[in-house]
Amino acid sequence: MKRSKRYVALATKIEKGKIYSIAEAIKILKSDKLKFDPSVEIHLRLGIDPKKGDQIVRGVVQIPHGTGKTKKVIAFVSPDQEKDAQSAGADIIGTEEVIKNIKQTGKINFDVAIATPVMMKKIAPIAKILGQKGLMPNPKTETIGPDVKKMIQGVKAGKATFKNDDSGNVHALVGKISFLENNLIENVQAFIQAVKKAKPATSKGTYIKNAVICTSMGPGLKINTNL
Repeated sequence: MKRSKRYVALATKIEKGKIYSIAEAIKILKSDKLKFDPSVEIHLRLGIDPKKGDQIVRGVVQIPHGTGKTKKVIAFVSPDQEKDAQSAGADIIGTEEVIKNIKQTGKINFDVAIATPVMMKKIAPIAKILGQKGLMPNPKTETIGPDVKKMIQGVKAGKATFKNDDSGNVHALVGKISFLENNLIENVQAFIQAVKKAKPATSKGTYIKNAVICTSMGPGLKINTNL
C-alpha cells in the first residue's frame, strides 16, 4: 500500500518498538503540519475473550474536552417531554411517525438514541434495527432514563459509549489535532481510565495488551497506559 508523503514524514519521527508517554505521543502527532484538522483516535487491544458474554467490555466515558465531533441525537420521549428534549439539543424527536419510518426503511440518520423508560415498548418494533447499529438505548450506556435534558446534554458535551469489537478491541475519538496538548492528554487519560474501570471480573492476565493513538489516516504510536 502506497503511503502519502505526509504519512511517511510523520512515520520517520516514530521510533520503532518504543512505547511513548501520552504527552510524548501527542507532541509528535501535533508536529505534523496539516491543512486540515483530523480527529485523534485511540485503539486498545484487550486481553479478553470476546466470545464470552461475561467478558464483554462496555461503558460510558465523559470526554472532558469533547471529541470535536457533534453527534446527532434522536430522543424517544413522550409528547410532554418533547420541548425539554428540543431545548437540550435533540436533533430529532422520535415520534410514532419517525419510528414507523425507521421500521419501513431501516434507515438511520442519527449517531445516538436516548429514550425514557416509558418509550421502550414503543421502540420495540425497531429494536433489531437499532441493535444492529449499536444504537439501542441501554442503561449501561446511560441512554435510558427519566432525565431527558441530562442525557442529551451529556452526549452533546462529549459523553461517549464504547464496546469491544469481535476481536476484543475498543476504539474511540478523543479530540482533534488542533486541541491544546493538555486537553488531548486529559481526553486520552479519561478514556483509558473508563476502559480500565469496565474490566470484566472474569478477565485474567494482562487486560490492556496494546494501546495506540493516531490521527485519521496517520501512523500509530504505542502509548503507556499506566496513568
